[in-house]
Amino acid sequence: MSNLPEVKIGVVAVSRDCFPESLSVNRRKALMKAYTEKYGTDSVYECPVCIVESEIHMVQALEDIKKAGCNALCVYLGNFGPEISETLLAKHFDGPAMFIAAAEETQNDLVGGRGDAYCGMLNASYNLKLRNVKAYIPENPVGTAAECADMLHEFISVARAIVGLSDLKIISFGPRPLNFLACNAPIKQLYNLGVEIEENSELDLFEAFKKHDGDERIPAKVKEMEAELGAGNHKPEVLPKLAQYELTLLDWIEAHRGYRKYVAIAGKCWPAFQTQFGFVPCYVNSRLTGMGIPVSCEVDIYGCLSEFIGTCVSADTVTLLDINNTVPDDMYEESIKGKFNYTHNDTFMGFHCGNTNSKKLTSCNMKYQMIMARTLPEEVTQGTLEGDIVPGDITFYRLQSTADNKLRAYIAQGEVLPVATRSFGGIGIFAIPEMGRFYRHVLIEKNFPHHGAVAFGHFGKALYEVFKYIGVPVEDLNFNQPKGMLYPTENPFA
Repeated sequence: MSNLPEVKIGVVAVSRDCFPESLSVNRRKALMKAYTEKYGTDSVYECPVCIVESEIHMVQALEDIKKAGCNALCVYLGNFGPEISETLLAKHFDGPAMFIAAAEETQNDLVGGRGDAYCGMLNASYNLKLRNVKAYIPENPVGTAAECADMLHEFISVARAIVGLSDLKIISFGPRPLNFLACNAPIKQLYNLGVEIEENSELDLFEAFKKHDGDERIPAKVKEMEAELGAGNHKPEVLPKLAQYELTLLDWIEAHRGYRKYVAIAGKCWPAFQTQFGFVPCYVNSRLTGMGIPVSCEVDIYGCLSEFIGTCVSADTVTLLDINNTVPDDMYEESIKGKFNYTHNDTFMGFHCGNTNSKKLTSCNMKYQMIMARTLPEEVTQGTLEGDIVPGDITFYRLQSTADNKLRAYIAQGEVLPVATRSFGGIGIFAIPEMGRFYRHVLIEKNFPHHGAVAFGHFGKALYEVFKYIGVPVEDLNFNQPKGMLYPTENPFA
């Protein structure tokens, strides 16, 4: 995926000057050895210039990791650490930072070999708060070399999202369709996150599309699509138009990314799109999302922002779905009950017209958009990608700005069940523990829209840290609470 940052973490060891510097040196070496043996060397850089004990050392270390091309920082307390210098290190570093610390190695060396980093981490966190410096601190930040290596590796996905957001431009086309007030998008919080947005008219897009009439690259793009669709290519006549549209979007991205490295798109797809363009854009949206360029439907700006974050965290294709319909009683009784450990209220169907990438469908078919074809000629609704979503672990999540410009988010882990949907569109049967309560006391109570982003795997831990880091208040960072843990608005007698 070319639309994602490559993370390189500069590991800088720090030492309090009244402790042996050798503690930090040797523990840094042990950390790097444990990391490279398990994960390789591509994503980390060991700062060899100095062990940071003073502000001068801090400046030297910053210059070194900057020269090495690091865009993320790990401050490693090999002993108690210099609370001022180590905090300034994070303050002056232009990128995400994490703090971890070394555990004591052995009972046989607790005099000269005791580092007290367990205590030092408290002072580090205290000073970070004093200076209003953001830093990622893992759940158990003090560990052995092997444990700290795992923490360092987990930080990569968090850092990738933070770095990506700092250099992201969202390109949108058109206002939201009528009756889509739920996908409101106050742009103030985008700027607060460091995200740029370019808002365009769908007429601008249509003009660009027309300028691609007869583009010499269209036949090659059609062949790409034919190879991807295989036997599911039921509407070959629409592929040239879809190819023209894909080239239009890709060219627009290159002409409009400006100084930003990464791009996501919030696109228009109805009501006038079909009659004017002569197709629906679902399949092209799915293809760009598979390239690492998330495209949301219905000008859902925070939907595409959520997709981009999930793409960074998972380093994989994501999708955007409606939290759409219930699972019928007879389907639950026949295909789920007794076979999977979920109640009926834990299940629902996630659906969208056809924007899910073919790699995330059990099989795919190019068809017309059935809902739109109820009121429009079928020939202008072609271009949707249908199929059941692949079974397996998923994370359903969303970041949203409320109408009064407050950040709010939710994360819920679950799975797509290996049960045939017997329906249309890109669709799957989702199971999330305690979904019924989550639906009522988070999605409804907190006024989230019906669109949710889906990452294919369990990424709740990393997403939670990303949302905390970018400033979502903990009270507005929602999750599917287990049975017995009441939501604030939940009736205890229900």
